Amino acid sequence: MRYGSSLARQLILAAAVFLFVGRVMLIPCTVAVVSGKATADGRPLLWKNRDTNTIPNKLVYVQGEKYAFIGLVDAWDKNVMSIWSGINSAGFAIMNSASGDLADGETGMMNNGTFMRLAIGTCASVEDFERLLQETAGKRRVGSNFGVIDAHGRACFFETGADFYVKFDADDPRVAPRGYIVRTNYAFTSSQKNGGGGYIRFDRISHLFQAADAEGRLNVSFILKEAARDLVNEKLHSYPLSHPGTKDTTFSLYINTNDTINRNTSVAVSVFHGAPSPDKAYLSTMWVLLGQPVCTAAVPVWVHAEAVPEICGGEGESPLNILARDVAAYLYPDRRSHMAQYLNVTRLVNYKGSGILPYLLDVENKVLKETGSKLESWAKMRPDSEEVRAFQEKTAGFVYDRLCEFFLDIK
Repeated sequence: MRYGSSLARQLILAAAVFLFVGRVMLIPCTVAVVSGKATADGRPLLWKNRDTNTIPNKLVYVQGEKYAFIGLVDAWDKNVMSIWSGINSAGFAIMNSASGDLADGETGMMNNGTFMRLAIGTCASVEDFERLLQETAGKRRVGSNFGVIDAHGRACFFETGADFYVKFDADDPRVAPRGYIVRTNYAFTSSQKNGGGGYIRFDRISHLFQAADAEGRLNVSFILKEAARDLVNEKLHSYPLSHPGTKDTTFSLYINTNDTINRNTSVAVSVFHGAPSPDKAYLSTMWVLLGQPVCTAAVPVWVHAEAVPEICGGEGESPLNILARDVAAYLYPDRRSHMAQYLNVTRLVNYKGSGILPYLLDVENKVLKETGSKLESWAKMRPDSEEVRAFQEKTAGFVYDRLCEFFLDIK
């Protein structure tokens, strides 16, 4: 089939950006999809820890070709040519993890973000996305594990290259016996042996999800507070938060976060809590951590608000993201070469149980509780956009103010 002029323009623009930015780097991400059949509330989940060398990230609200959407973008991408995760007004959400073993050559992943930008503006369901993959076969340069959910409770991964894809449906017991699928940066169907990466992270996230599933805790709170912020390296038997240092306050415990789920290159987290049904797509919630997970607290946003909080977006960089980067600089104080991979665990959590992380989790718990109550009321009576917009502005402001207060005290 001929592919439309809008897609052609976007792919050409993506090529121009690629040439400007330079060679694509395979940056690790940790991701998961959970079917609505595997969650207590019947709503699907989609998660991405974004790792990249483009540190400034923010949220944008865009009126797409068919559907309005909220997307996570690089702060410099003023024309929103690419998105790296997002959700639209139909309750369709998308994210990806780059997979070099699916790519066609060095430039084979240059359209990953642009393709997601196209999908979120035109797709309302998993079926729509699969049709888009069929229509663009041979006309895209992608190498990705694309994860999608929709308002029907569907959750799928698509291992995708330039002219092929393989679908993994979380509702299919043959590939997802427990209703969820996790991925890092390699494909299960690639002919390239050991061509991708993220094997240590894959083993760890598999174990975390297995435990949470057994305990009936596959929910937003588990992903935000445990999975996204995990600092364990099982290969090295490193469990730093279980042994956060000694009572000697002059001693600082450091860990290397190059192979942990919360990495030194993690710049944002997106967790999508899908709609309970298509007629209540307005309840689809995007939770975002604008910064390294252990450096900030989550904020909820909704496409129904027809805007994103100023603290999470703005004309330039996101103020909340800037603050999270300041916290990261405090937790990674030695910037000499590879020493920048070493996190000061004593500053994060000390032996008294205090530190940055417990404070962040306390702030986030308050947000989760208040948001849960608000969603219950909205499910009974659909709110107008102004009410939703005011609530997310208030919540983002609360998170920002609490982080500012704490960080100014410890600096």
